[in-house]
Amino acid sequence: MCGIVGAVAQRNITPILLEGLKRLEYRGYDSCGVALHVDGELQRSRSTSRVADLELQINEAQLQGFTGIAHTRWATHGAPASHNAHPHFSPSADAARIALVHNGIIENHDELRAELTALGYVFQSQTDTEVIAHLVDHMYNGDLFDTVQQAVKRLTGAYAIAVFCREEPHRVVAARQGSPLIVGIGQGENFVASDAMALAGTTDQIIYLEEGDVVDLQLGRAWIVDSNGKQVQREVKTVQAHTGAAELGPYRHYMQKEIFEQPRVIGDTLEGVTGIMPELFGDGAYNVFKQIDRVLILACGTSYYSGLTAKYWIESVAKIPVNVEIASEYRYRDSVPHPNTLVVTISQSGETADTLAALKHARSLGMEHTLTICNVATSAMVRECKLAYITRAGVEVGVASTKAFTTQLAGLFLLTLALAQVNGRLSDTEEAGHLKAMRHLPVAIASVLALEPQIIAWAEDFARKENALFLGRGMHYPIALEGALKLKEISYIHAEAYPAGELKHGPLALVTEEMPVVTIAPNDALIEKLKSNMQEVRARGGQLYVFADVDSRITSGEGVHVIRLPEHYGLLSPILHVVSLQLLAYHSAVARGTDVDKPRNLAKSVTVE
Repeated sequence: MCGIVGAVAQRNITPILLEGLKRLEYRGYDSCGVALHVDGELQRSRSTSRVADLELQINEAQLQGFTGIAHTRWATHGAPASHNAHPHFSPSADAARIALVHNGIIENHDELRAELTALGYVFQSQTDTEVIAHLVDHMYNGDLFDTVQQAVKRLTGAYAIAVFCREEPHRVVAARQGSPLIVGIGQGENFVASDAMALAGTTDQIIYLEEGDVVDLQLGRAWIVDSNGKQVQREVKTVQAHTGAAELGPYRHYMQKEIFEQPRVIGDTLEGVTGIMPELFGDGAYNVFKQIDRVLILACGTSYYSGLTAKYWIESVAKIPVNVEIASEYRYRDSVPHPNTLVVTISQSGETADTLAALKHARSLGMEHTLTICNVATSAMVRECKLAYITRAGVEVGVASTKAFTTQLAGLFLLTLALAQVNGRLSDTEEAGHLKAMRHLPVAIASVLALEPQIIAWAEDFARKENALFLGRGMHYPIALEGALKLKEISYIHAEAYPAGELKHGPLALVTEEMPVVTIAPNDALIEKLKSNMQEVRARGGQLYVFADVDSRITSGEGVHVIRLPEHYGLLSPILHVVSLQLLAYHSAVARGTDVDKPRNLAKSVTVE
C-alpha cells in the first residue's frame, strides 16, 4: 500500500528518493510526493499522477537537497487529491517547520484534530496524517527525536512515520507501530523506507524496526529506542533486494509477464525438494506436526482462496480437520481456541495488516504452533511465526496476484504431504507419485499458457459484458472464486463465483443469454454432476465458457464454448486451471482498455486494516 522513503546524506538525495518511489509503485498508489530541506527551508512537490510525472515536476523546479522524505499514498482519509498527498507540512506551506509522511491509520485523529484546531492550527487536508504533523509541531521542544517519542504516545492506531524539521538539517526521525518500516545503513549516510526493495542499489545493510521503535537518523548514526525510550541495538542484516525482477521486458503489462513466469517460479519454489519431510518448514516442525490435531488458516483476498483450496487437500490427504478464516473477520469474533491447532498464515508480502493482527489474536488465545506460507523471507509474518515455507515468486508488481497465488498453492501442497507423512498417511509410493507430479508442474503450466490465443478470442466476448458467473465443484470452487476476483479486479466486470450445485438455490435467476457462465470442468469424480449443472444453464439460455480437461467428454455446441486443457492433473489440477482464468481476466481487461497493473481503488500490499 503506501510507501515511504527517507534519507540523510552529504549528497543530493533527490534521485534516491525518486528511485525508491519507483520501486514501491508495485504496491499501488493514487498520489505521490517529495519534501526536501533546501537552503534552510522546506520545499516539496506532489502529484496525483505517476512518479514519472512527479520526477518531471521536480526536475523542472530543480529541487535538490541532502535531507528529505518521499511517499506514495493510497487514499484512506480524504480523496486522492493534491492537497491530501504526502508529505504534509506544519504549520503551513509558507512557513513550514515540520515535514512528515505516514503509512497506516490514526484512529483518534478526530479528537486530535479538534484539539489542534482549538490551538489555532489550520488544516489543509482531510487526512489523519496532517494531524500528526501539527501535533509534532505543537510539541516541538528543539529536539526532534525527543519530540517524536513524546508525540507518538498520543497516537492510537497503526503508523509508520518519517519526519524532518527545518531547524535540524541532516536529521530524519522515524517511528513504527503496526506498519512496517526499515532502516538502511550507508557510509556517512542513512536511510528509512517501508520496504527494503525501495533501497535496492543504495544499500544492502538493513535494520528491521520492531513495534514501538523510534529511530534517529543522522549522517553518522542510526540511534534506536524502544517503546519505553530505552536505547536498543537491532541486528543489521545484509539483504539482497530484488531489482531486475521489476523490468517489464517484452511483455505489455507486468501482470502478463508474471502469468508467464509461473513455470519458472513454481520450479524455483520447489527447488531442492527431493523428498517430503517436516523440516522443509523449519527446525522443530516434526515435533509441532506430531502435536497438532487441527489446522486454522488465516488469510485475506487471493491468499484466502489458496487457503480454501488447501482445506480440500489437507482434509482429503492428511485427514486433519481444517478451518479457513478471513483474517479481518477472525480477529473480531468470538471463536473457540484449541492449543493443539496449527495456525497457518498466508501472505504474499508478509506485511498484510489484518493477517498479522489475526495471527497475534490467535496466539493471545493460547495457540502457539504457528507457520506461514510467505513470499518475503524478511517480512514481519516470517519473523512472527515459528515455522515458515518461503515461496520464490519474486517481486510481483501487478496488483492482481498471479504467480504469488500459484506458488502459495505449491507450498500448501507440500504442507499437506508433510502433515500426511507425520500422521502415517503417506506411503513411499504415494510420496514418489506426488513428487513426480510436482516436478512436472512447470511443463504442465507452460502447456496451459500455450492456450492464450484461444482465450484471447473468448476475452473479446467478455469485454462487452458487465456481469459473469464462475462455477466450480470441490477443490475447484475456490479456483472459481479466484477467477471471479481476477476478472472484477482488473476488468471491472461484475463477477461472482458459486459451487455449481448451488445454481438452483438462487444464482440461476441471473442467467440469461447476456450472462457468460465460466465453468471449471476437470475430469474428476464430480464431472457428471457438473454436466447436469451446465444443462441447467443452457436450459435458461445461458452461454457456457468451459475450461475442460482433455478427456472430460464435453464438446462445443450452441451456447457451449470449450477450451481443453492438455491433461488432467489430479490433486494439482487447481494450479493449472487457475492459470487459464488468469489469462481470461487479463485479456478481458486489455480488451476493455483498463489499467491492468494498477486497477482503480486497489493497492498491492494492504498494510492498513
